Amino acid sequence: MTEAMGLRERKKLETAKRIIRTAIDLFSERGFDGVSVQEIADASDVSKMTVFNYFGTKEDLVFWPMEEHFGDAARAVRERAAGESAVDAVRRQFLEMVATRDPAVGLHTEPFARQLRELVMATPVLKERAFLAAQRGTRDMAAHLAEETGDLMLAMVAAAMISAARNALIEEHYHRIDAGEPVTTVAADAPERAERAFALVEHGLGDYGRKSP
Repeated sequence: MTEAMGLRERKKLETAKRIIRTAIDLFSERGFDGVSVQEIADASDVSKMTVFNYFGTKEDLVFWPMEEHFGDAARAVRERAAGESAVDAVRRQFLEMVATRDPAVGLHTEPFARQLRELVMATPVLKERAFLAAQRGTRDMAAHLAEETGDLMLAMVAAAMISAARNALIEEHYHRIDAGEPVTTVAADAPERAERAFALVEHGLGDYGRKSP
């Protein structure tokens, strides 16, 4: 991507990344509410106006690296090939992301992605924005399925189940790694765990959870 950019665009991207990393470091040290945009600008060696030129709000400094990923599953459904089901499309995309250790699915040794997640989970306003962004992704998937099938209610059920399975897998990745398991171990288990999770959605809940007499 950067190779195809001109010098001006590369410099702008590098500046944006520097501001983000500076902001995240400061937020992690002092809390999101304990850092002003002016302090971020000073630490990044830019003006406050430059920060706002790159990022519309203080929250955008946190979400800029991850915003697009909230729509990953909806994008997989929207761009799937003819004959491919919604579950197959999201499962395929998820397994591809597992194979590349994409930080968006919780499999990465680079600490920045985990630092971002910890910040979001510890900050109510950021946690709420993340929840709403995830919900928007699920609604987008449902809207596309409803357009294809003509049944909004069933599209909403399907999108919610697919999103829930995907989110549960990502949560498991984070939970196991936070508990001390090596990323390589979690990544090795991830394909089998993903197959089981999406199979539950694909084949329906059926007798799952039926209480024994």
